[in-house]
Amino acid sequence: MKPELGCCYYPEHWPEERWEVDARLMRENGLSWVRVGEFAWSRLEPTPGNYNWEWLDRAIDTLAAEGLKIVLGTPTATPPRWMLKRHPDMLALDAQGQPRKFGSRRHYCFSHEGYRASCAEIVSLLAQRYGSHTAIAAWQIDNEYGCHDTIRSYSEAARNAFQTWLKARYQDIDTLNQAWGTVFWSMEYSSFYEVDLPNLTVTEPMPAHQLDFKRFSSDQVLSFNRLQCDILRQHSTAPLIHNYMGRIVEFDHFAVGADLDIASWDAYPLGFLEDRSDYGDEWRARFARQGDPDFQAFHHDLYRAVGRGRWWVMEQQPGPVNWAPYNPAPLPGMVRLWSWEAIAHGAEVVSYFRWRQLPFAQEQHHAGLLFPNAQPAPALIEANQTAQEIESIGEIKQLQSSVAIVFDYESAWAWETQPQGQSFDYFKLVFDQYRALRALGVSIDILTVEMLGKTDHKAIFIPGLMSLNSEVVSQLTQSKAQLLIGPRTGSRTTNFHIDTCQPHLFPDAQALQIESLRPGAGYSASTGRVEHWFEHYRVPDKQVALRTVEGYPLLISEATRHYLCGWPDEALARALYTQILSAAGVDILELPEGVRIRDTQGHRFWFNYNAEPCNVGEVTLSAAGVEIRPSNRSTDGI
Repeated sequence: MKPELGCCYYPEHWPEERWEVDARLMRENGLSWVRVGEFAWSRLEPTPGNYNWEWLDRAIDTLAAEGLKIVLGTPTATPPRWMLKRHPDMLALDAQGQPRKFGSRRHYCFSHEGYRASCAEIVSLLAQRYGSHTAIAAWQIDNEYGCHDTIRSYSEAARNAFQTWLKARYQDIDTLNQAWGTVFWSMEYSSFYEVDLPNLTVTEPMPAHQLDFKRFSSDQVLSFNRLQCDILRQHSTAPLIHNYMGRIVEFDHFAVGADLDIASWDAYPLGFLEDRSDYGDEWRARFARQGDPDFQAFHHDLYRAVGRGRWWVMEQQPGPVNWAPYNPAPLPGMVRLWSWEAIAHGAEVVSYFRWRQLPFAQEQHHAGLLFPNAQPAPALIEANQTAQEIESIGEIKQLQSSVAIVFDYESAWAWETQPQGQSFDYFKLVFDQYRALRALGVSIDILTVEMLGKTDHKAIFIPGLMSLNSEVVSQLTQSKAQLLIGPRTGSRTTNFHIDTCQPHLFPDAQALQIESLRPGAGYSASTGRVEHWFEHYRVPDKQVALRTVEGYPLLISEATRHYLCGWPDEALARALYTQILSAAGVDILELPEGVRIRDTQGHRFWFNYNAEPCNVGEVTLSAAGVEIRPSNRSTDGI
C-alpha cells in the first residue's frame, strides 16, 4: 500500500461557497484524505431531536467531487449545551470533586448511562445516513480519549458503575477484602455498596483500591468505544479508527484498539516537547523547533502495535500550536521530516491538522496549511513536496525488527499508584530504554505481555513490568532471545501485594532492600551511573555480570537472561545495551545526537533532528534533513 496524505477540515467554520475551492486545493497539493464532523454535534442536532443533515450532505458531496476520501467522525467528544439540560449529572468530576463544566470539550463522564444512550442515538443516525455512502472511507470514533485528564471521573455515576464492576470482578465482598488487604487500618467492607471512589481521603488510599479504580476507568473507555463500534459495524464496512494522544497512559490503548481496524494518533512534536518532555531546559532549547528526536518514533511504533500493523497519524502539527507553554514555528523542513518519519514507521496516512487556521475561538493561534486569510502557509509547501516524493518512491513495506520493548499500561497505573520515589515514572523508564536503543541505530517493535510467547525477536527489553504470571515466566525461560528485565519487574502480584518471588527467573537471588534515589544520590558503575531506583540482592557470584563500584550487584545474568537492578543513566544504558545487542547478533550503529535511522524492506531512512547539517559516514544530512537510501533488507536479521 502506498502511503497517502490528508488533512482535518471543518466546513461548518467557513462559508459554503469556499468549500469547493478548498477541496480543489487539497487535491492539487497531493492530499487524498479529509477528516470532518468530529466536533459538529451542535450543527447536526441544534436542539434535541431536530436534525440538520443537509449541510453535511453538501460538504461530503463537495469533497467527494474532487476525489477525496472522507473520515467521518462521531461527535461525542463535544456534546452540545442542551445535553446538560437532558442530563444535568453527566459531567465528570475531578479528584477534588469539582465538575468538569461545559465551555470547552470532553465534558462527559464515561459511566453516565444517559449520556451513553444519547451518544448511541446520534451515532446510529449518522451510521444509517452515511454508512453506505461511497465517499465515507473510514470512521473516527470520538476524539482523543484521555486528553485534558478526562479518563478518571469521580462522579456519582462513576461510583455506582465502579461498585457494579467490583461485584462482577470479586463476586463476594470477603474476596475483595482479602485481595485488597483491607484488614490494614480497619478498612474492611461488608458490602460492595460501601466502597467509595479512592479520592478525598485523609491520606493515601489503599493501593489495590486505586489500581482497581484505574482498571475500571480504562474498562469504561473500552465499553464506551465498543458501543459506537457495534453500531457503526451494523451499517458500514468502512474501517473504524480512534485518534490517541502522546504520553497518555490512563487507559489501555491495546484493549480499545482490539475493537478497531486502525490505530491513529495526533502528533504535535513541538507542543509535546514543551508540554510532556522531562529531559530539561537545555534539551528543550536544543530541539525547540524540531521536537524530541525519539518521542514521535516511540508513539509511531506503539500505535503500529496497537493497530496490529495498521496505523495513521490523524493530526500532524503543521506550524505553531496554541496550547503548549511556548509555541515556536517548526524549523524549515521539519514538517516534511515528521511526515516521512511516520511513513517510515508504517503510517498508511499522515493527516495535517488543520487545513486552515481559524481566526476565532480557543485554537485561533493553532497554525494550519492555510493562513486565516486563506493564503498558503509554509507547511503546505512541505506537504506538497512530501506528496510528490511519495509518488516517486511508491510502496514502503515494513519488516519485523530484531529488537522489541514491552509496554504495559497496567504497570503504568501501578507505579503511578505507589512510585516509592518522586522521579519514578513508568513511561519515562520505557522511553529511556527506547531512546538509548534508537541512538544505537536500532529499529524497534513494541510488544504487549501477551505477545511474548509469539515472537522471535533477537533481543527483548522488559522494563518495569508489574507482575509476571507462571505462563509468562515459562515463556521467558524458554525464550532464545537475549532478555533484559527490570527494574521492578514482577515485584507485585495482580492484587498489588509484594511478590516474594522477585526477581523471577533468578531463584537464587535474594532481595535485601529496595530504595528510591534523589537526584545525584545514585550508584556508580564502570561505564555510568544508576539513578532514581536501586534494588539490592544477595546473588551467587557466578550470576553477577556487573557490580557498582560500591560492590553491589547491578546486572544479574544467567544464559540469555539478564536482570538490571536499577535505572541506568544514558552512558550506562548505552554500554549495557551494546553488550546485550552484540550477544544477540544485532548490528548497531552509534549515531550522533539528534540523528536517527529507520529500516524498512528496501529502504533505510535517515533523519536529522539537528538545526545544523550532519555527516554520518557517507551520508550527508542537511539541517532538518531526510535521506532515503535503497537497501537490500527483506528482514532485519531474523
